[in-house]
Amino acid sequence: MRIPFTKMHGAGNDFIVVDDREGAFPLSDKEFIRRISARRTGIGCDGILLVQPSETAGLRMRFINPDGGEQAMCGNGARCFARWVCDRKLAQASMAFETGAGLVEAEVSGMQVRIGLTAPKDARLDMELDCPWPVDFVDTGVPHAVAWVPDVGAVDLSHWGRLLRHHSRFAPNGTNANFARVEEDGSLAVRTYERGVEAETLACGTGAAAAAVLASMRGWVSLPVTVHCAGGHDLVIETLLGRTTLAGGAAYVFDGEVEYGDRV
Repeated sequence: MRIPFTKMHGAGNDFIVVDDREGAFPLSDKEFIRRISARRTGIGCDGILLVQPSETAGLRMRFINPDGGEQAMCGNGARCFARWVCDRKLAQASMAFETGAGLVEAEVSGMQVRIGLTAPKDARLDMELDCPWPVDFVDTGVPHAVAWVPDVGAVDLSHWGRLLRHHSRFAPNGTNANFARVEEDGSLAVRTYERGVEAETLACGTGAAAAAVLASMRGWVSLPVTVHCAGGHDLVIETLLGRTTLAGGAAYVFDGEVEYGDRV
């Protein structure tokens, strides 16, 4: 079976998008998912986006991590999903679709896509953890710890990201780990160690939103706020009609096909 796909990225966060409206994608084959997600020997991605039918909305986005596990939500993934379905006339430029975290509203304008995030919940400030910096927590569709550091570029993410991601305070499922700084102009710089990827990603939409929401709660910034991601792209977090939104570019990289059941 040959599986057509589109490679996309949102602010450097990259995805394999698959039209799975027929339900043929081998979702239970985690080894296959790991192979096609691998950067050196496969297509390479931070996650797989499955376009599926929905009983509550026109379409459903399933987000699969490179390790084969499923996440409820991915902000940059949702923005790429929205552009993909809009460009193929499967949805209007203003749309709503189902995710594991609930209904997501999106608006596509060329390469730019804005989505509404689920309401932040479970916010906790100044958690006492085994970490040399202040750490906050909030769930913006998926859980995020945010450590406030003096220099995001100097953080050893392989060490501190793994420590926060697996910390006992976030058991049993763990958390995404972000390292953020408020810049002099009121913008934020953020690096993210993502759960399921188990490494740093070039951007994380829900992580950028978590940092912006928590910085606002602390009184350090006022929304809207620009978030500078590790890959050199910017995301904008703001509040519209009482809802937190995430906006930025969603770009195509290439189209292809992968053979299921054979080497990648």
